[in-house]
Amino acid sequence: MRALQSAIRLAPLEDGVRTHAPITTTFRLGKRSLVIIVLKPGCTEEQLQHICEKVEEMGFRHEVSRGARRTLIGVIGEEDQLRNAPLRAIPGVEEVMSVLKPFKLASREFHEEDSVFDLGHGVKVGGGNLIMIAGPCAIEGEDILREIATDVKAAGANVLRGGAFKPRTSPYSFQGMGKEGLQILRKVGDELQMPVVTEVMDPRQVELVNEYTDMFQIGARNMQNFNLLSEVGQTRRPVLLKRGMSASIQDLLMSAEYILASGNMQVILCERGIRSFDNSTRNLLDLAAVPNVKGLSHLPIIVDPSHATGRPDLIPSMSLASIAAGADGVHIEVHNCPEKAFSDGQQALLPAQYAELCVQMKALATLLGKTIPQAGQA
Repeated sequence: MRALQSAIRLAPLEDGVRTHAPITTTFRLGKRSLVIIVLKPGCTEEQLQHICEKVEEMGFRHEVSRGARRTLIGVIGEEDQLRNAPLRAIPGVEEVMSVLKPFKLASREFHEEDSVFDLGHGVKVGGGNLIMIAGPCAIEGEDILREIATDVKAAGANVLRGGAFKPRTSPYSFQGMGKEGLQILRKVGDELQMPVVTEVMDPRQVELVNEYTDMFQIGARNMQNFNLLSEVGQTRRPVLLKRGMSASIQDLLMSAEYILASGNMQVILCERGIRSFDNSTRNLLDLAAVPNVKGLSHLPIIVDPSHATGRPDLIPSMSLASIAAGADGVHIEVHNCPEKAFSDGQQALLPAQYAELCVQMKALATLLGKTIPQAGQA
């Protein structure tokens, strides 16, 4: 193993402050992994020797790096064994840091280039292709869905959304049209040559939803429903995975890992806002999540400003900001009569508002060298 300084910059900071800077080298170790043991200040030579002996007893390789304030030990071994090794229990050890990510298949180390997925009807996402998902929160009937879908496609949308199963906070709210709604969504999507996406809420619904959709949506409340993630992972349809309301970026990527590990490599992440102390918006839109995810993962990531803000007056600016931040698309709720909508009408744009926004998004996409595929061109 090369000198550990190639992986770590030692920074002689004040006492009580962590004295190592972030890892700067990417290690490609196959099934082997690297962890860094940070020793406590004042760790004796006897303790250091004991730590090295214990590491060797566990079957791992190691290298010691001495800094001005701290001593570090780089340890290489089989990933699974290293993960479970009781290194923190050895006297003199302050911290053990893993260099490689816990999410393997979702990481840039596994796949360096941006992933690109074909959603059907000539629409792709990732690699500079933007998806413009639009439609009502809930499917309310064939005629109204057709009218909204026609308007959003004319404006520039290339994926039609609509919920057949609706997760509602109150059990007395509209829960969706179920199978009938799925049939309507599929019919309208085929008529307009648009791929369709709808939410699946339960592993028992996967087979039914799979018959009618081009892309599964996993809602924020189900981001860590691991049985559901594994079930959609058994299919070969793309999965739109929304970030949970209190989920970290690593939580989101680990949820994606469940789908990938089950065999379905087509996962599209979605930032839709996280919980905040501020009640002026529905959620807090974390736009830093977009470049953050892109640095960590090859998976496409889009933004849902409708659920993030809950306010039609904020959706246009946040949509443009999302594309500027590097998002692979936006997900916007549109309804032709929001005051009569069965679900979330208060956060829906009118078709005319959406059309005006699309003009701006197209101009921005062109400026940034992005492509918005037109549905029905394949």
